[in-house]
Amino acid sequence: MAIGTTAEATTGTTDTADRTVGARVHTFLRVSVALQTVAVLFQAVTAGLLLSTSYGETLHSVGARVMYGSSMLYLLAAVLAWRPGGGSPRPVLYATGFLVLASAQVVLGVAHVPSVHVPLGVVVFGLSVAVLVRMPAVRATRRTAGTRD
Repeated sequence: MAIGTTAEATTGTTDTADRTVGARVHTFLRVSVALQTVAVLFQAVTAGLLLSTSYGETLHSVGARVMYGSSMLYLLAAVLAWRPGGGSPRPVLYATGFLVLASAQVVLGVAHVPSVHVPLGVVVFGLSVAVLVRMPAVRATRRTAGTRD
Protein backbone atom coordinates (compact mmCIF):
# COMPACT_ATOMS: atom_id res chain seq x y z
CA MET A 1 0.00 0.00 0.00
CA ALA A 2 1.29 3.47 -0.85
CA ILE A 3 1.93 6.06 1.81
CA GLY A 4 -1.28 7.88 2.71
CA THR A 5 -3.51 5.23 1.14
CA THR A 6 -6.11 3.67 3.39
CA ALA A 7 -8.64 0.94 2.96
CA GLU A 8 -11.34 3.61 2.79
CA ALA A 9 -9.65 5.34 -0.12
CA THR A 10 -9.37 2.12 -2.10
CA THR A 11 -13.02 1.15 -1.58
CA GLY A 12 -14.34 4.55 -2.66
CA THR A 13 -16.12 5.46 0.57
CA THR A 14 -14.16 8.71 0.91
CA ASP A 15 -15.32 9.69 -2.58
CA THR A 16 -18.92 9.23 -1.45
CA ALA A 17 -18.19 11.21 1.72
CA ASP A 18 -16.60 14.00 -0.34
CA ARG A 19 -19.70 14.17 -2.54
CA THR A 20 -21.93 14.30 0.54
CA VAL A 21 -19.88 17.14 2.04
CA GLY A 22 -19.89 18.93 -1.32
CA ALA A 23 -23.67 18.58 -1.54
CA ARG A 24 -24.05 19.98 1.99
CA VAL A 25 -21.81 22.94 1.24
CA HIS A 26 -23.70 23.59 -2.00
CA THR A 27 -27.00 23.40 -0.11
CA PHE A 28 -25.66 25.87 2.47
CA LEU A 29 -24.66 28.20 -0.37
CA ARG A 30 -28.10 27.92 -1.97
CA VAL A 31 -29.90 28.49 1.35
CA SER A 32 -27.77 31.56 2.10
CA VAL A 33 -28.61 33.08 -1.30
CA ALA A 34 -32.30 32.33 -0.73
CA LEU A 35 -32.13 33.96 2.72
CA GLN A 36 -30.47 37.01 1.21
CA THR A 37 -33.16 37.23 -1.49
CA VAL A 38 -35.96 37.00 1.07
CA ALA A 39 -34.25 39.62 3.25
CA VAL A 40 -34.00 42.04 0.32
CA LEU A 41 -37.67 41.41 -0.54
CA PHE A 42 -38.55 42.09 3.10
CA GLN A 43 -36.68 45.40 2.79
CA ALA A 44 -38.82 46.36 -0.20
CA VAL A 45 -42.00 45.59 1.75
CA THR A 46 -40.85 47.49 4.81
CA ALA A 47 -39.82 50.44 2.63
CA GLY A 48 -43.47 50.76 1.70
CA LEU A 49 -44.44 50.46 5.35
CA LEU A 50 -41.87 53.12 6.18
CA LEU A 51 -43.89 55.58 4.13
CA SER A 52 -47.28 54.62 5.49
CA THR A 53 -46.99 53.44 9.12
CA SER A 54 -45.33 54.46 12.35
CA TYR A 55 -43.59 51.10 12.86
CA GLY A 56 -42.21 50.90 9.30
CA GLU A 57 -38.95 52.56 10.25
CA THR A 58 -38.29 50.00 12.99
CA LEU A 59 -39.01 47.07 10.68
CA HIS A 60 -36.88 48.54 7.89
CA SER A 61 -34.01 49.11 10.33
CA VAL A 62 -34.17 45.54 11.65
CA GLY A 63 -34.50 44.23 8.12
CA ALA A 64 -31.37 46.15 7.10
CA ARG A 65 -29.37 44.35 9.75
CA VAL A 66 -30.76 40.98 8.70
CA MET A 67 -30.07 41.71 5.03
CA TYR A 68 -26.49 42.78 5.79
CA GLY A 69 -25.97 39.69 7.94
CA SER A 70 -27.36 37.45 5.21
CA SER A 71 -24.92 39.01 2.74
CA MET A 72 -22.08 38.13 5.12
CA LEU A 73 -23.47 34.61 5.48
CA TYR A 74 -23.57 34.28 1.68
CA LEU A 75 -19.90 35.30 1.51
CA LEU A 76 -19.02 32.74 4.18
CA ALA A 77 -20.93 30.01 2.34
CA ALA A 78 -19.24 30.94 -0.95
CA VAL A 79 -15.79 30.77 0.62
CA LEU A 80 -16.59 27.38 2.19
CA ALA A 81 -17.87 26.08 -1.14
CA TRP A 82 -14.74 27.30 -2.87
CA ARG A 83 -11.83 26.59 -0.54
CA PRO A 84 -12.59 23.43 1.44
CA GLY A 85 -15.37 22.36 -0.91
CA GLY A 86 -13.22 22.53 -4.04
CA GLY A 87 -15.79 24.54 -5.98
CA SER A 88 -15.47 27.50 -8.31
CA PRO A 89 -14.28 30.86 -6.95
CA ARG A 90 -17.03 32.63 -8.94
CA PRO A 91 -19.60 32.58 -6.09
CA VAL A 92 -17.03 34.32 -3.89
CA LEU A 93 -16.87 37.17 -6.38
CA TYR A 94 -20.67 37.38 -6.52
CA ALA A 95 -20.95 37.30 -2.73
CA THR A 96 -18.28 39.97 -2.36
CA GLY A 97 -20.18 42.13 -4.83
CA PHE A 98 -23.38 41.67 -2.86
CA LEU A 99 -21.63 42.61 0.37
CA VAL A 100 -20.28 45.78 -1.28
CA LEU A 101 -23.77 46.62 -2.58
CA ALA A 102 -25.28 45.92 0.85
CA SER A 103 -22.70 48.23 2.42
CA ALA A 104 -23.59 50.95 -0.07
CA GLN A 105 -27.27 50.41 0.72
CA VAL A 106 -26.66 50.84 4.44
CA VAL A 107 -24.60 53.99 3.91
CA LEU A 108 -27.16 55.49 1.52
CA GLY A 109 -30.04 54.58 3.83
CA VAL A 110 -28.40 56.13 6.89
CA ALA A 111 -27.56 59.23 4.84
CA HIS A 112 -31.21 59.44 3.67
CA VAL A 113 -30.44 59.41 -0.07
CA PRO A 114 -33.54 57.64 -1.41
CA SER A 115 -32.86 58.74 -5.00
CA VAL A 116 -29.98 56.23 -5.11
CA HIS A 117 -30.97 53.91 -2.24
CA VAL A 118 -34.26 52.77 -3.77
CA PRO A 119 -33.02 52.01 -7.32
CA LEU A 120 -29.96 50.25 -5.91
CA GLY A 121 -32.28 48.13 -3.77
CA VAL A 122 -34.19 47.11 -6.89
CA VAL A 123 -30.91 46.16 -8.60
CA VAL A 124 -29.77 44.16 -5.56
CA PHE A 125 -33.06 42.26 -5.47
CA GLY A 126 -32.91 41.52 -9.20
CA LEU A 127 -29.31 40.31 -9.00
CA SER A 128 -30.06 38.17 -5.96
CA VAL A 129 -33.00 36.50 -7.71
CA ALA A 130 -30.85 35.97 -10.81
CA VAL A 131 -28.08 34.28 -8.80
CA LEU A 132 -30.62 32.10 -6.97
CA VAL A 133 -32.31 30.99 -10.19
CA ARG A 134 -29.03 30.28 -11.97
CA MET A 135 -27.60 28.12 -9.17
CA PRO A 136 -27.66 24.48 -10.19
CA ALA A 137 -29.73 22.22 -7.99
CA VAL A 138 -28.03 19.52 -5.95
CA ARG A 139 -28.84 16.18 -7.48
CA ALA A 140 -29.00 13.07 -5.37
CA THR A 141 -26.16 10.71 -6.10
CA ARG A 142 -27.04 7.17 -6.99
CA ARG A 143 -25.86 4.47 -4.68
CA THR A 144 -23.82 1.80 -6.36
CA ALA A 145 -24.18 -1.83 -5.43
CA GLY A 146 -20.75 -1.92 -3.76
CA THR A 147 -21.19 0.97 -1.32
CA ARG A 148 -22.94 1.03 2.03
CA ASP A 149 -24.04 3.78 4.37
